[in-house]
Amino acid sequence: MKAIVTVIGKDTKGIIAKVSNFLFERDINIEDISQTIMQDFFSMVMMVNIKDIKTPFSVISNEIGELGKEMGLEIRIQSEEIFNAMHKI
Repeated sequence: MKAIVTVIGKDTKGIIAKVSNFLFERDINIEDISQTIMQDFFSMVMMVNIKDIKTPFSVISNEIGELGKEMGLEIRIQSEEIFNAMHKI
């Protein structure tokens, strides 16, 4: 099972480290990552593997959203199926 993590907000030190550590602590493996900084704004999209998670996906989704609030960012995780359905033309 795969999911998409998106991170958007004002660039600050440690964003990648904190998000990566959050995922590591929940047995979520990063399989692909794209990140960029446009002027002062940071954006990142990760494809992650969630097959080994032990915590319910809904809990992880809430926790990563809270991490984003603490960091002043918008962070979301969506299952790949939902992400694909939402972005289908």
